[in-house]
Amino acid sequence: ILKLIHLVEDKVHARSTGPYSLITRQPLGGKALFGGQRFGEMEVWALEGYGAAYTLQEMLTVKSDDFTGRTKMYEAIIKGDFPPQPGVPESFKVLVKELQALALEVDLLNTERPGASKPEESAEKTAVK
Repeated sequence: ILKLIHLVEDKVHARSTGPYSLITRQPLGGKALFGGQRFGEMEVWALEGYGAAYTLQEMLTVKSDDFTGRTKMYEAIIKGDFPPQPGVPESFKVLVKELQALALEVDLLNTERPGASKPEESAEKTAVK
C-alpha cells in the first residue's frame, strides 16, 4: 500500500518579523527564507465580498510593503495610541518608477479626504492623474 507521508510539523510556518525585499519592501516568500504568506487575488476578493475593508487595507499596506506605516503602527501599539492612517505602498512607488523609466509622465496629486481633521504628509495622500 502506498501512502503520502506529510507531517504537520514540516508544513507549519508562521512569521512575526523577518527579512524584506530591498526593491519592493515586501516580505520575502517561502518557508526557507522566513518569508510571509502570499495574499493573492482570490483572498482579496473574498475579504472585499465580506465587507472587511479595514482588514483588507491593513493586509495590503501595513502588513505588506508600507515601510513608514509599519514603523508608525509599531510605535502606536507601543504607546497605546490609535493606529495611524496607512500610507502609500512601496509597490505603487515601484510602479511609478517603472512607468517613468518607460518615459511616461506620472503626476501625483494631493487629495484631501472629506472630514480630515489635520493635513498629513503629502506623500501619503497621492493619486495618479
